[in-house]
Amino acid sequence: MGTIRVINVSERRRVLTFWERIYLLEVYRGLALTSRHFFVNLWRHTLRLVGIKSAPPGAATFQYPEVRRPQSPRLRTLHRLTKRPDGTPRCVACMMCETVCPAFCIKIVAEEVDDPSIEKRPKSFDIDIGRCVFCGFCVEACPEDAIRMDTGITEIGALSREGMILNMDTLLSLPPKTERGDKPVDFLQQQLVQ
Repeated sequence: MGTIRVINVSERRRVLTFWERIYLLEVYRGLALTSRHFFVNLWRHTLRLVGIKSAPPGAATFQYPEVRRPQSPRLRTLHRLTKRPDGTPRCVACMMCETVCPAFCIKIVAEEVDDPSIEKRPKSFDIDIGRCVFCGFCVEACPEDAIRMDTGITEIGALSREGMILNMDTLLSLPPKTERGDKPVDFLQQQLVQ
């Protein structure tokens, strides 16, 4: 049987040198790095300004909100619930998404249904977007493909905490980005209308 050795915290720490303790060298290194980035980008932008297009482009800032940053197709955006062909939610209230959520932002209340092909359905399905960390675990855990994060809506805001809670009607009404195209969605206005 092996022995367990307890390591004292002071044994793991390296003793700082004189220059590391007064931080002058470290401050200088930080300033040098920032200055290098500044002057390299300034030189690249200047070369492109005078017409030398073969120069590598400098770092650029997106002029938001007029110019939007390109989004990856895999980007996890605002949630939506999918529907069956008859218009009912695909969710069967299995509680998998609520169970796997690390932020505990999904609340589902189930009710039984007379349909023999579906054991139960959600009576209410609420997501608190203010607590959500957009990890996508709910989408991965759903066995019915009832919840997705493909709306393309990244600008989410409300005037109160209660406004950040999305109910089942709101989640069912959100279209995927492919159906909406590039039309912007005013999420705050949509919440205030309801």
